Amino acid sequence: MLVTVENHSLPRTAAFFDLDKTVIAKSSTLAFSKSFYHGGLINRRAVLRTAYAQFVYLLGGADHDQMERMREYLSALCRGWNVQQVREIVAETLHDLIDPLIYDEAASLIERHHAAGRDVVIVSTSGAEVVEPIGAMLGADHVVATRMVVEDGRYTGEVEYYAYGDTKAQAVAELAASEGYDLSRCYAYSDSATDVPMLEAVGHAYAVNPDRALRREAVTRGWPVLTFNRPVRLRQRIPSMPSRPVLAAFAAVGTAVLTAGLVWYVSRRRRPFAGALTTAARRSPSAPR
Repeated sequence: MLVTVENHSLPRTAAFFDLDKTVIAKSSTLAFSKSFYHGGLINRRAVLRTAYAQFVYLLGGADHDQMERMREYLSALCRGWNVQQVREIVAETLHDLIDPLIYDEAASLIERHHAAGRDVVIVSTSGAEVVEPIGAMLGADHVVATRMVVEDGRYTGEVEYYAYGDTKAQAVAELAASEGYDLSRCYAYSDSATDVPMLEAVGHAYAVNPDRALRREAVTRGWPVLTFNRPVRLRQRIPSMPSRPVLAAFAAVGTAVLTAGLVWYVSRRRRPFAGALTTAARRSPSAPR
């Protein structure tokens, strides 16, 4: 696809990326199932169910009703979980699990947007504690992602913010207002029809590995369809990628919640894979202004 170079006399712009199946080849929440099993958070049966859930998710994703049921389930499931334990598990395994899943095409596209003078923003329904380190690996300037309420180091079972559907679009608009982005000149990428509101919010929308509903929408609206199918280890492309100790600082509460939730998705066959979320913003020191 053509990425034009930014005219710095005009308002700033950004490229907004969904994460799962858009930037990485699988669900970020399901990728940690074995790690959580070894950490004692889920049992062997849950690991097997999660493997099947990954297969189902890759084939068809999750619709609105499934997402809503999953959010309700996760609120109860995570109550009382020790946040520090989850962070430690994710910090130990994040690089090995996620790095090989990043699409080469997505990484190249992110590089081109940065080279053109645009900010890069990851907008994901997955947990902030896992999305932020992935964003750091990719050199993203901001992250919008899931977060659960935490008190005394444990989940309360309450949702602080849910970045999904219209809420994603609202977060994009709020970030554009605070950063001075001209949304009519911004870009957005997603695989799911649930992200149509976010795609509608920008002037250049792209469907990436789209589900059937988004593919139909893209054809109707004239949105280009991109196919990403080459996962590659990011260290092979970006030698200066932050080390594992840096990534550890961002490790993952929301990931644990969402991973376990997808176990429930399989057992019931109809449920969402998201969680609760909040908008977290960060700026990479090397990102263009």
